[in-house]
Amino acid sequence: MSESLSKINPNEITIERITEKHNIKDFQSYEKELTKFLVEDALENQKKRISVTYLWFLRNDELVGYITVLNDRINLEGDLKTGFREKGIQYHSLPAIKIGRLCVDNRFLRRGVGTLMIDFVIRIAFQVYERYSGCRFLVLDAKRNKENEVIHFYKKQRFIALKEREKGITPMFFDLVNNIKFRL
Repeated sequence: MSESLSKINPNEITIERITEKHNIKDFQSYEKELTKFLVEDALENQKKRISVTYLWFLRNDELVGYITVLNDRINLEGDLKTGFREKGIQYHSLPAIKIGRLCVDNRFLRRGVGTLMIDFVIRIAFQVYERYSGCRFLVLDAKRNKENEVIHFYKKQRFIALKEREKGITPMFFDLVNNIKFRL
């Protein structure tokens, strides 16, 4: 494997909540909407307590990506509803943490950063459950492209696609109870 595509060493990553002090202007993604969110909305949303954005730095100075998380729920419908009813869970929805945005700088794509970010949010979900509140799922809305690379990435991470909600978006979920043995 060439140096440019070698996996990022997790020990070289520093994770910080976004603040005014961070230089985010040089971040580049082929997904212009995700770069725009980071520069224009991430900090404001955090100040309004809508979401939290975590910046990922390589060796404390090079921004390699970010992930934004917020609270959510998953509505139990169809097979999901039936499966939970069979387990004695009668609720219409269950608590979740939503990955609102996940983006890796173009220079660091395909080097394992996205997988590390998913594992990070799984740890957050378990901390929430162990210390504060119920949390059964991770959820996200995957934006589809021609090659469905994003969908394939999340499926590889053991996310399951729900029905298509709107054009170009595939809601997906990760069951923290049934999948954790594969992750940690």
